[in-house]
Amino acid sequence: MSDITVTQIEMALSHVDDPDLGQSLTSLGMIENIKIDGKQVAFDLVLTTMGCPMKHKMKDDCINAIHEYVDPEAVVEVNLTAKPQPPQPSKEELFPNVKNIILVASGKGGVGKSTVAANLAMALAQTGASVGLADADIYGPSMPIMFDLSEADIYGEQHDGKTYMSPIEKYGIKLMSIGFLVEADKALVWRGPMASNALRQLLTETWWGEIDYLVVDMPPGTGDVQLTVAQTMPVTGAIIVSTPQRVALSDVVRGVEMFQTDGINIPVLGFVENMAYFTPAELPNNKYYIFGREGCVDLAKKMNIPMLGQIPLVQSIAEASDSGRPVALVVDKATPESEAFRQLADNTIREICKINATR
Repeated sequence: MSDITVTQIEMALSHVDDPDLGQSLTSLGMIENIKIDGKQVAFDLVLTTMGCPMKHKMKDDCINAIHEYVDPEAVVEVNLTAKPQPPQPSKEELFPNVKNIILVASGKGGVGKSTVAANLAMALAQTGASVGLADADIYGPSMPIMFDLSEADIYGEQHDGKTYMSPIEKYGIKLMSIGFLVEADKALVWRGPMASNALRQLLTETWWGEIDYLVVDMPPGTGDVQLTVAQTMPVTGAIIVSTPQRVALSDVVRGVEMFQTDGINIPVLGFVENMAYFTPAELPNNKYYIFGREGCVDLAKKMNIPMLGQIPLVQSIAEASDSGRPVALVVDKATPESEAFRQLADNTIREICKINATR
């Protein structure tokens, strides 16, 4: 048989894929320093980390590929190595000018978490604070509708030689949502890692500038996407939204446990009981406890967690969200609904001050 060539080795190794990335080792640039001496073949297999659990499988696959496609008698030496990775920026370095990050979360969907997040951000802005709102509900972004920005376009801006996305400003709030980047009528069919990576990019590659509060509307649940946010951002504290129903309250407990897990350790600022009671417009002083009475209040006492606010179930809140003008946006005079969110904002600020004072 004729002498083995570098091209033959490269062609053979093009049949070997990284098991995690699904691309060939050659296309990923993981094969370097090929050396040939007769039937002796040696090269470097460059890993992202020496702790890669699949390194021995890739080494064996490389040897088998050369035996199959080049020469079954070749003596193959694979040198496992890894390039040093550049140090990753800390969470604080990723958000250098954001003073406080507030996660608005829920254990389950349908409790009005996004409505609370939008109106909390609006109420904070009404105090004169500079506020950002990140729509991290990757599968069901709703902020484009709640702020009447469905047709908004995202532009870039340069900072320190890097291009960032510019948030859209409305009502004095800086907004960013995955909904600005995808078609409104297209479903996002993403597996967990894809959703987590997209969300990490959305949060870290937006130029938030200097703001006092960044409110993050989290997706419901306690899975990978929630952990990504918690581990990517220097979070000040989390707010958990629930309705008074027992079935919703059981998910609240799981949400608290997630934030208190070792390695996350995010303070829970408090609970918000949404749809706490129904008040008809024609009977503003009447309260009807459709979903149960003060279930979230009782749970807050039991778990020794602050109760930040109770939001009534009134038609005006839903109508305001659908029209793109959150009910907490007070123009002429305050309403009972806007007052509920103002109280929520005041209580949230108070709890944040307590946490910051102990750091």
